[in-house]
Formats: sequence, structure tokens, C-alpha cells
Amino acid sequence: MNDFNDPIDNGRDAEAADATINKRTELPLVWFLPLVALLVSGWLISKAMMEKGPEISITFPTAEGLEVDKTKIKYLDVEIGKVTAISINDDMKTIRVTAQMSNTADDYLKEHSRFWVVRPQVGLSGISGLGTLLSGAYIEIKPGDGDAKNEFVGLAMPPPLKTNTEGRQFILEANNLGSLRAGTQINFHGINVGSVLAHELSEDANCIRLTIMINKPYDQFVRKNTRFWIDSGIDLSAGADGFKVHTGPLVSLLSGGIAFRSDPEDSVETIQPDNTQFQLYDNYQLSTQVVYTNTLRYVMYFKGSVRGLTEGAPVQLRGIPVGKVVNIDLELNETTQDIQVPVTIELELERIHKINNKPHVSDKDTVAQLIKKGLRAQLQTGSFLTGQLLVDLDFYPKIPVVLNDNKSIYPEFPTTAGSLDQLTRSATVIMDKIAKLPLDNLSEEVNKTLQSLQGTSKAAKDMLVTAQSTLTATDKTMNSAQKVLNTLEPGASTHYELEKLLQELTRAAGSVKQLTDYLEQHPDSLLRGKEGE
Repeated sequence: MNDFNDPIDNGRDAEAADATINKRTELPLVWFLPLVALLVSGWLISKAMMEKGPEISITFPTAEGLEVDKTKIKYLDVEIGKVTAISINDDMKTIRVTAQMSNTADDYLKEHSRFWVVRPQVGLSGISGLGTLLSGAYIEIKPGDGDAKNEFVGLAMPPPLKTNTEGRQFILEANNLGSLRAGTQINFHGINVGSVLAHELSEDANCIRLTIMINKPYDQFVRKNTRFWIDSGIDLSAGADGFKVHTGPLVSLLSGGIAFRSDPEDSVETIQPDNTQFQLYDNYQLSTQVVYTNTLRYVMYFKGSVRGLTEGAPVQLRGIPVGKVVNIDLELNETTQDIQVPVTIELELERIHKINNKPHVSDKDTVAQLIKKGLRAQLQTGSFLTGQLLVDLDFYPKIPVVLNDNKSIYPEFPTTAGSLDQLTRSATVIMDKIAKLPLDNLSEEVNKTLQSLQGTSKAAKDMLVTAQSTLTATDKTMNSAQKVLNTLEPGASTHYELEKLLQELTRAAGSVKQLTDYLEQHPDSLLRGKEGE
């Protein structure tokens, strides 16, 4: 059968040969999907490699709120990296966070860049980080300048200055830090316009230097004569002028604050540049004091006590402030054993408006002429509530100048006793005179006078009794005489004489009656006599 060429078999062989050839050249469909997946994976890997940025490490004091592959690194709420690992450093005190940054973060990773963890925070200055309650904590970056770097030390607390804040920085010098800290608010007419960035001790350790930030557009109000003061919420002061109360925002009462005001006379040209230094006053009252350059200092010696007189007490001329007390000292003369209290004052003559000014006469000569005219200083009570004293200047031309043993470098200003000292001295003189009176002898004389008055009073009572008895007897005699007179004949001599006797008795009875009535109303007339005599 192999020798025959069967056309049917030949056809089958040809088809089998064609089928074999087609099977070798066609790609099966099952390999198409893996190939596509391989291409997509390669494209994704290459894209990830192209988008992949540098790897950095950040040291934090704690890992609270941080999670691997979940915690993001953001700048202006845009994700630029992710935490890939968290480990403990070799010092066993801090943690090391490894993060993979995107290729767009190269410009942010500089030497002075700062990192911190954003968490929910509730404080006196407000509430921040509420969005992290749902999304979790994240790491914020504040780009800085300098060389490229990939190892950083994170901040324990968020910086008070936001990344996109615009304004200018200034330096404040304070004597005491108090409750001021980084983040303390700065107010301008009650509006929050900035905050404290940092504080440090000066190089000579004489003051505290505060770095503050004033936001735009309020930084234009920081000018040449701008005054800053510590705003404690309620500022209560007591002095020679009485009690003064100044109130501020409620947040300043709770956490403290700083306020400032600008001088209306300052123009726009006096706007101060960055890092200009200003003094930080302890309270509002001190910030309102005007600084005078033309001043004269004198020393005063007061005879009485200076209790209630303090440094800074006003010196006034007829009720208008013209200076202040700058120093109160105590001196002992070991030779004479005398004690003196020198009070140094500073006269601010710029407060006095001069008319008909004489250019060739100095201020010192002018004060000398006023002293020669009778200008004297005395202590007066500025407020009865606080008991504070002040120095009052006025003219007393009749009081001579009495100088003391002045050892001060300043010239002496004559003084006179104040009204309170004069009253005290007058009271002392009166008490001395009373003490010198012979009170024992005077007491004996008073006792004798009282005994004499008692005897006189008894005699007066006896006289009144006698007078009343006389009146009673006179009335009886007159009644008897009247009866006899009625029995006599009219015109007879006996009748005439008896009628005349009755008239005399009537007048006598009237006089006695007047005497007894007067004594009853004025018993002291026995001692002083009748009024008008």
C-alpha cells in the first residue's frame, strides 16, 4: 500500500504540514496579558524612579503620633514626602525618622530648614492642628537657606512664625521676662498684629532681648517714637496722684502680652527698618512719660520725715509737674552725729514755656534767680488714700534760706516745712505748754471753788426759803390790817396811818416776790451778779 500514491492521503499530509508550520509561527494569546503587565510595571517603576527624591533623616525627642508609611511630610499643606522608618538613636534619648522625599523637595532641604510635628494644640493663643484629629499627625517643613543637607534635628514645638507670614522683625529690650514667651501676642489698639519669636539674655546680662514679628500692614506703624509696654490685662498703680487703672485684652490678663502705640507726630518717613531696637516698658504708665534732655539736678534736705516719698514722685510748681524725684538717700555725720536725708530731684525745664526769653541767661541762672525771689520746696500729701508724698515748689519770700552740710555733687535747693510738719510742731508746742501748767495746784483751787459754790448754793436756797416765809407772813399781816381798817371810821387819823402802812407792806411784798422769781430763774446771779451790772 505504500507503493500507491493515494490522492486523499497526499492531501491530508499537505494539510498536516501546513498546520505544523502555522503552529510554530503564531504567538499564543495567553502570553499577551503578562506582557502588557510587564510593560506597565516597567513604566510605573521607571516613573517612580524618576519621581523619587532624596532620602533624609530627622531626629525628634519623641515619636508620638508618627507612623511608618502613613505620616506625611507637608509644605503649605502639599505632600512632599513620607515617613518610611522609625528607629531609636544610639543615645537612647531621641528617635530617628527616615523619610523618602519627592523629586520636587530638593530646594527645601537646606542647612537652615526646620521640621516639626503638627498635632492638635489648645492654648491661650488659640486652637491649632484640628485637622490632624482625623488625618493624623504630620511633619511640617519650613524651608531655609544654606547648603544642601539630608540630616536634620526637628523642633520640639512648632515655631510661632508661620511659613507664609509677611512683616518685619524688631528687637525689644526688657528688664524682666515675666510671663513673656515665644508666641506671646502683640496688640495694637486691641488688635493682634504679631507675636514674640524668641528671647535671649544680652551679652552683658543687663537685660532680656526679645525678637518680635509685626505682620503686614501693621508694621508700618512702628516708627521712630513708637513705645512698647508689657500689657498685663489690668494695670493698677498707686502713687501721689491716687489710684490708676488701665485694662487690656482678656488674653493678656491670662497669659500676658505686649502692646505698642505710635506717636501721631511721626510721619511715614520715620518707619523703622528690620531689627530696630526699642525699649520695653514695664507698664502703660511708664510708656507715656516724656523723656526730656534739658534737665537740672538739685539736692534737698527736709527736716521732718520723708515717709511716703518714693523715687519717681512728681515735683510740681503750683500744681503743674516740672520734674521728679530720682534718688532718696540717708547720711550720718560721724563727727556731729547728725542724720540727714538728701533727696535728689530732676527739674525738667522744657515743661515750662518761656516768654520774653533771654538767650544769654542759662537755665541754672534762672533757677538761682527764682530761689533768690523766694522759691522754696516743701513736702505735701499727694493722695490721702495712698499716703504718697510729692515735692511742691512755691514762693515764700519771708522764709530765709537755710543751707545744710551739703556733700552732694549737686547744688542745694532750699526747703521749708510743709503744712503737715507745721501742724505737728504747733500741736507739740501746745502739748508742751499744757505739760508745764501746775495741774496739781489748779486741781486744789478748783476743789475749793466747788466747795464755795456748794456753800453759796445752800445759802441761796436758804434765802429763797426765808423770802418765801417773809411773803407768807406779810400776806397774813396785810389781811389782819385790812380787817382792822374796815372797822375804823373813814377820815380818822388811825384809819389814815393804817392805810399808809398797808401800802408800804404791799410794795415790800412785791419787791420780795420779784427777788424770789429772779433767783429761781437765775440762781447763778448770786456769783456773777445781775446781768447788765
